Amino acid sequence: MKNYCNQTLRVRQAFSPKPTLAYTMNRRDFLAATGSAVIAFSLWPLGPTWGADSDIAPAGNIGELNATGAGGIDLYIERRNLLIGGRPGRAIAINGSIPGPVIRMTEGKEALIRVHNLMPESTSIHWHGILLPFTMDGVPGISFPGIPPGEIFTYRFPVRQNGTYWYHSHTGLQEQLGHYGQLVVAPAAPDPVAYDVAHSIVLSDWTFEDPHRVLWKLKTMEGYYNFQRPTMANIQDQMQATGMTLKEVIDKRLAWDRMRMDPTDIADITGATYSYLINGKTAAGNPVFTARPGQRLRLRFANASTMTFYDIRIPGLPMTVVQADGQNIQPVETDELRIAVAETYDVVVTIPDTLSSDWAYTLFAETMDRSGYARATIAPRPGIDAAVPGLRRRPMLTMADMGMMMDEDMDKDMKHHGHMDKNKKKDDMVMQHPMPDHGGERRELPTQNLPDRIRHGSAEHGPASITMARMAYRRLNYPGAGLGNDGWRVLTYSQLRALERPYGRRAPTREFDLHLTGNMHKYIWGFDGKKWSESKMIRFQYGERLRINMINDTMMSHPIHLHGMWMDLYAGGNLDDNPRKHTVIVQPAELLTVDIFADAPGQWAFHCHLLYHMEAGMFRTVAVVHDLKGGPTHAKV
Repeated sequence: MKNYCNQTLRVRQAFSPKPTLAYTMNRRDFLAATGSAVIAFSLWPLGPTWGADSDIAPAGNIGELNATGAGGIDLYIERRNLLIGGRPGRAIAINGSIPGPVIRMTEGKEALIRVHNLMPESTSIHWHGILLPFTMDGVPGISFPGIPPGEIFTYRFPVRQNGTYWYHSHTGLQEQLGHYGQLVVAPAAPDPVAYDVAHSIVLSDWTFEDPHRVLWKLKTMEGYYNFQRPTMANIQDQMQATGMTLKEVIDKRLAWDRMRMDPTDIADITGATYSYLINGKTAAGNPVFTARPGQRLRLRFANASTMTFYDIRIPGLPMTVVQADGQNIQPVETDELRIAVAETYDVVVTIPDTLSSDWAYTLFAETMDRSGYARATIAPRPGIDAAVPGLRRRPMLTMADMGMMMDEDMDKDMKHHGHMDKNKKKDDMVMQHPMPDHGGERRELPTQNLPDRIRHGSAEHGPASITMARMAYRRLNYPGAGLGNDGWRVLTYSQLRALERPYGRRAPTREFDLHLTGNMHKYIWGFDGKKWSESKMIRFQYGERLRINMINDTMMSHPIHLHGMWMDLYAGGNLDDNPRKHTVIVQPAELLTVDIFADAPGQWAFHCHLLYHMEAGMFRTVAVVHDLKGGPTHAKV
């Protein structure tokens, strides 16, 4: 650290610790702040590096810091070479490595974090899932102007929650280059989760390509990285895997061709360019998490990937899920779970006490599209390996994923997944399209037995949306494409139940629909057919309970994240036990409902957490205001 402390830096306290008025920035300034990484991508750092190029350090040398301890902490952000999977790559390191250090905090105390930008470009840090003043949220152009080159920005905020979270850059595509790390917030009260030892697990994806070139390729050629599409060469393989005849396989492929859709369009970016990491190490690096027989091991998972969903299992060990997005839930035992980009899960596994001295288990994180995997080992000491499972066959989307099911097929699917109430009439199960309510009498909306599906309206979303499923329906019991056919128990949102009733729970009085839209041919993503640059600010009224019905018109799953406020997910439960999340997966053709307590004045980001989707337009600004009819762009308290 001494070499950093001794160098001369321009130091500026950019904001007071106390909340101030919203930072306003026009589009030109916004693009300049968030796009500076494009210009500086190939430049070397201005400051010293953590190791000479002739002796490149490996990624994954993760430390720990306590942000609520005396004097706070310092984070140093720089571009430097690191060995990733044994190959040198140009990364954005935090305190010398990717991921950055695990940052610990304690609920009820104040966090103090000084971020030193040693790069020749602007940067930022967003504290994902943390409730704080919006001026500390770390989103350039929304809550502050970013951290200029060579400067220091001080984050200071009260810690009002506990659990497992993470942090990352919100500037350009810096997150893809390693600018992320895990947050662990200790509870002020006794922890309801009993465990003997805990380990932090940061999942991520890495490319040795320039991220801006990756985005250019996605915009230039649809499915650029998808090498698993149906071809004549694999037609026999598909027949054997599905049990279909040659004619049935050809007819199915022709049906997808007529829709100009690809049933293997599971992930935009695949193992064709990605290396998959756990704590900065590839599968060959095999990080080891130690435990002893008989111990209860708590694993804190954070998916810090830019584009990759992981399916996690530990063959031979059931997992008990105890937290989702930092919130305690009623324990659920499962064999496998899918973690979306930006989600966190805490699980507890019990190591059998009858094992030999050389026991080991493989922690296997398989990508959703089956193009690769990350892995680690749970063992009593390093140097012990367990068998690594083979990759499963890549999944294919179905007509259900396109919302193309006929009514009778839809009814069968609802019954199969436990969504249909036999006492309900079919018409009662179809939601009408609510419109935003900007005034008048407010009545409480129902909180249980919500309609199971919604017909797509006549509204067109233009060239920014080319799918528009005929019907969107609730898929809370659906584990996701490629899961649920192995005989293993798979976690679904329908199983998540809050351990205790969260604060602020009451029925909402206003609701609106929000369509998730996209055009893979042009690689345009947005909400209601509009990119961020074409959209208007979404207004929440301070203190209200608001409902958003998210309707996925695309073929892809989208992890949607709201900054500054919780989303109470309708999971078939009630006000007491529906789970509270900061990021929700909206699956293809899914209708997913969240209720929000608008208790955070200011301007906030609301976006898909697939980084390249956000960069391509799937982003909105939310303003929490006192008056929906006009007035300032944020509420002051």
